[in-house]
Amino acid sequence: MSHDPHDTHPDHAHPEWARPALEGGLLALLAAVLFGISTPLVQRAGEHAGAFTTAALLYGGAALMGAWLRRPPAQEAALRRADFQRLVWMAIFGAVIGPVALAWGLQHTSGTSASLMLALEALFTAVLARALYRETMDRRVASAMGLLLLGGIVLVLDRGLNGGTQLLGLLAVLAATAAWGIDNTLSRALAERDPGQVVLGKSLLGVGATALIAVVAGESLPGWKSAAALMVIGAGGYGLSLRLYLLAQRAFGAARTGSVFAFAPFIGALLAMTLGDRSLSWGMAAGGGLMLAGVALHLTESHAHPHDHALLDHEHAHSHDDGHHDHAHDDASMLYGAHSHPHRHAPMRHVHPHVPDAHHAHPH
Repeated sequence: MSHDPHDTHPDHAHPEWARPALEGGLLALLAAVLFGISTPLVQRAGEHAGAFTTAALLYGGAALMGAWLRRPPAQEAALRRADFQRLVWMAIFGAVIGPVALAWGLQHTSGTSASLMLALEALFTAVLARALYRETMDRRVASAMGLLLLGGIVLVLDRGLNGGTQLLGLLAVLAATAAWGIDNTLSRALAERDPGQVVLGKSLLGVGATALIAVVAGESLPGWKSAAALMVIGAGGYGLSLRLYLLAQRAFGAARTGSVFAFAPFIGALLAMTLGDRSLSWGMAAGGGLMLAGVALHLTESHAHPHDHALLDHEHAHSHDDGHHDHAHDDASMLYGAHSHPHRHAPMRHVHPHVPDAHHAHPH
């Protein structure tokens, strides 16, 4: 397969280009379901556990999941020594500050309001992705972010009218969303690495830090049933969910992954109400409605124009049926199925719907 570097017409041999966000959207949605379900479950399982102990157990489960999900270098690009510093910062924000703030917040506000507030993670992620990676943010996306912000303000005001403790709990959840927004943006640069290794490395660093602080702070361990429950929740809601999230970022960028992931809070809120949370108020409903409208608006974005691909050398898992990988292999079997190795992209120009993945980071 080859391409004319001056070709500006869509390549009809690749009809999947017409819906480039489908794969990424489904991956992000699955990640959202797993994380959304975990929030009210953490509130119940971690009711009698300290915030740092809760975080350590959650990421202990995530570490086990990451170890199980690792892939050989021939299938996924391995982590490098140069990635360690970024992984440390991801652990600080995503495996220490985020879960600790959420665990404390869940003990001081309702599960429904906390779940809805987590939708602001998409706002922080999109703004940071725009600032650091120059991901496209047109009027539609900006309007979606505005609705998410407005919905968050309504939630804060509603909880503030219901007492100081409720407000402090919600502000702690807000801090968790900001921390995870930073984590999501940092993880974008590692989306081409083996997601199992990323989950394992981040989780082990997070477990070490939070367990140490829990011991120093004198937090007591919960019963074995609660501890086991938190580890199972962490394996699915934090470990497997993060792997799917990284694969979604690989498919269509940090900002859009964050937007789809913003469905997680609504899933969590519905589960919280199913489990007996009766704290839903008109203010919470209004705030949640604004956030849901913001998510829906962002997902209707469509982006296509003639664009150039510069010479690029990198390594990541790829296949030869996506229109961007046409390099030759001595072994013909490598032309079929996903595999990983260092490879080069020749310069070319073409037109097709696209999203800001690793191959479409061009300026606008």
